[in-house]
Amino acid sequence: MHHDTLYSIGELAQRTGLTVKTIRFYSDRGIVAPTDRSPAGYRLYNIDAAARLDLVRTLCELGLDLPTIRKVLDRELSFPEVAAAHAEALAVQISTLRLRRAVLTAVAKRGSTPEETDLMHKLAQHSEDERRRLIGDFLDAVFGGLDAAPAFAGVMRSMTPELPDNPEAEQVQAWVELAELSLDPDFRASVRRTAEDQAAEQARSDTMGPRRDIAAAVRDQVGPALTAGIDPASPQADPIVAAFTAHYAHLLGRPDDVELRRRLATRLESVNDPRRERYLQLLAVVNGWSALESLAPVFDWSVQALRVRTQQ
Repeated sequence: MHHDTLYSIGELAQRTGLTVKTIRFYSDRGIVAPTDRSPAGYRLYNIDAAARLDLVRTLCELGLDLPTIRKVLDRELSFPEVAAAHAEALAVQISTLRLRRAVLTAVAKRGSTPEETDLMHKLAQHSEDERRRLIGDFLDAVFGGLDAAPAFAGVMRSMTPELPDNPEAEQVQAWVELAELSLDPDFRASVRRTAEDQAAEQARSDTMGPRRDIAAAVRDQVGPALTAGIDPASPQADPIVAAFTAHYAHLLGRPDDVELRRRLATRLESVNDPRRERYLQLLAVVNGWSALESLAPVFDWSVQALRVRTQQ
């Protein structure tokens, strides 16, 4: 095809795949001006116009508006700069769409009310600073003012969600549920009681040298019993129960009696709050960590074993 060959608007439409109406629209707005006109006054275009039309179509498909496209074609704007700005704008749009999709998916799964949906939408749109303030308020309510607060610094860090810049839908859904959970006054009170119990035990341990947390001791003792299929009410469970109750008695500096075992059962029931485990599961999703193994069976076994042995 020669460079000086001229095409009618119909021929140009066939060559580019655009409609006559579209080419006329671009031509009327000066984006792709005709090269010449026929004796009858019809518009004629050369090969450069065809190439310009191909570029216009590409830029339109990329989402650029016509005024910007005209400036790019006329070299009034640097295309790399325009592309960078447009890519940034698209990233924001994609992030927004991900948030909306996550909220709608959660609404569909949970059968949420309009009020719950409104809260989820607001939580999903929180900025990083807003997320930090919300979780900071939760952690302060749970751990603030405890005598053993320095010992909880690592725990607080480990309970802090860090939503990535470009989260997956599952991470956004997990963040929304985690945020809702952290706002629950009853859940806060439950975690606070557990923290206070642990702080008191830690304070006692500090006067007697380092001691393992009772939850960790129970986990280590009861895990093998669960694997072996030992019934918590059976005589086979007696030495296992005696081992972790002795640890607790030593931790508190008290005798291993019925009162202590009842206290330990209550303590383990508090630790075994399913909302606490759910928080940790959601935290793992938000932070991209490996799924945590549930300790509920360990604590269920332990509580049952203690209750059986403290019945009057």
